[in-house]
Amino acid sequence: MPTTIGTSVISGASWAVITGTSTRAWDKTIPQPRNGHVSPDLPANRANLCAGRAVKPCMTTKHIIAAATLAAGVALAGIASPALAAPAFGPNGYGGVTLGMSAKAAQATGKIVHKPGLDSATCSGWDLKAQRTGRDAVGLFISKKRGVAIIFAPKGARTPQGIGIGSTNTQLKRAYANKLRTAASGFPYVAVPGNAKAHYYFLLRNGKIYEMGLALDKQDCAN
Repeated sequence: MPTTIGTSVISGASWAVITGTSTRAWDKTIPQPRNGHVSPDLPANRANLCAGRAVKPCMTTKHIIAAATLAAGVALAGIASPALAAPAFGPNGYGGVTLGMSAKAAQATGKIVHKPGLDSATCSGWDLKAQRTGRDAVGLFISKKRGVAIIFAPKGARTPQGIGIGSTNTQLKRAYANKLRTAASGFPYVAVPGNAKAHYYFLLRNGKIYEMGLALDKQDCAN
């Protein structure tokens, strides 16, 4: 298990940007959190297409009924449609990218963009196009040997169990109960339900998660 986790520099902005680098010891099987990813906020609320609409006095009864029927249909569709639900962070990937996917296959999805300045000898740094990070940050690492190895959770992403940036320690424990484990350096991690080859890690400050990642148990990007 890793023994130390260094400090990180957090810079708050309208996009909840996390910048800077960290001085951390990396474990070969349980990757330590790599600080420096940027998490643009996902839209907090979708517009209610029916809210606030007034029926004009000059409309006929027929028009009023038709408008009400249409509004009700739109509202119900917005509630029931799976397409409006945010994609889950895990168990196998996020944003159209899957753990273990090769760089070539990941590029073919059209969902990622390369950040060559953050490549290492064994891994390359990438962003999700829909959720760009800062100049010195990455959204995921792709290993030359193992494929997509680590995906960092952007703000707004949630695991299937409902955990994400901003979740409390109490919520974390409730979601994963006795499955949570603690690394030697003190942060919690858990085997990913539904994916025997991966785990989530969580960094907390003042009782809330400020960094979270989905990673292969065996990877060579964060050692």
